[in-house]
Amino acid sequence: MARESTTAAVQDHVTSDEFRSVLGRFCSGVTVVTAMGPTGPVGFTCQSFSSLSLEPPRILLCVSRTSKSWPIVRNSASFCVNVLAQAQQPVSERFARSGGDKFHEIAWTPSPGGAPRLADATAWIDCRLHTEYDGGDHLVVMAGVRRVDTPTEPRAPLLFYRGRYARLADAS
Repeated sequence: MARESTTAAVQDHVTSDEFRSVLGRFCSGVTVVTAMGPTGPVGFTCQSFSSLSLEPPRILLCVSRTSKSWPIVRNSASFCVNVLAQAQQPVSERFARSGGDKFHEIAWTPSPGGAPRLADATAWIDCRLHTEYDGGDHLVVMAGVRRVDTPTEPRAPLLFYRGRYARLADAS
């Protein structure tokens, strides 16, 4: 039995505004991807992040083609995905902007691979670049996972939903 569409007419073309509106209803976590560049640490906010494979452990992320930070991260080949905690909304906002010293007054330590591991994140994933694919206005990046860790005390994650930050009602 065929189901009827909830819209009056089925469209053959989806505008970027329509697509953004629909996908905004998918709640995502927020990460900051960091690496060591030739002149110091670099990073950017990335909510297009996902696990890919358990065997071997791999992740994927989608990076805007206009990112100024990604070419530096790509050249380092080693990076850290920092899963932000609920209290780190200002960190997310800072790393989402282009330019400036994003690491000014941001506490971090080197991950085993040397990339910045941000203090107070709810988890971190130390990665090695594997492959990059064309993804339209984004690049799809696959990376191998080398090390992972979480803090002793669990922290609620920072979430993004319908174009703004959100909170879990039950983060336990």
